Amino acid sequence: MVKIGVFDSGIGGKSVANKLEVLFPEAQIIFANDPEHVPYGSRTPSEVTALTKAAIQPLIAANCDAIVIACNTATTNSIGDLRTAYPNTHFVGIEPMVKPAAALTKSGTIAVLATPSTLASPRYAQLKAEYTTDITVIEPDCSTWASLIERNGMNQQEIRKVVEQIQHAGADIAVLGCTHYHWIKEDIQSILGPNVTILEPSDAIGARLDSLLSTDSEPLQ
Repeated sequence: MVKIGVFDSGIGGKSVANKLEVLFPEAQIIFANDPEHVPYGSRTPSEVTALTKAAIQPLIAANCDAIVIACNTATTNSIGDLRTAYPNTHFVGIEPMVKPAAALTKSGTIAVLATPSTLASPRYAQLKAEYTTDITVIEPDCSTWASLIERNGMNQQEIRKVVEQIQHAGADIAVLGCTHYHWIKEDIQSILGPNVTILEPSDAIGARLDSLLSTDSEPLQ
């Protein structure tokens, strides 16, 4: 049986694991997180890397065919180190969907909702440099969201404060750059309304895994 590991610092990645259970019903989906140290979003890159390496050990020990790093913060800060440390393990990362957002926007303004660590990462800076030279990118302060969602403390007022910034800026694409935010996608959409498209990577992850596990020959990018 194919084994797919899914890791996130907290409960955010469970939404990804749930989607993969639907997309890959014959596979064993193994979820691991790090409740003792969640959230990762305000930690330094070296802290994120050390914590991620420690927390994925159950997935390494289970000999997963692929491991999804279902955490934008861990991906943008640590996935290169993980691939170096475990060269025989396939890692599928998650990063903010800046490229598709830039391709889809008609207003020329997109919003990226992500943790401070993700927004400060070299990989995110690279994505913006490559794909948003002629596009306005707003980055509303979502620094408390992961903790609130982890504690089941999110409320409409917190969401509305951020969503209003997106509306005032005229953004027509909103990128969910943290898997914790997947749990409140419908609430965000209901406030934003139908004219703003929300992007999150669950389907793209499934397609990447399908390609990887079908051929087991294509090098991971």
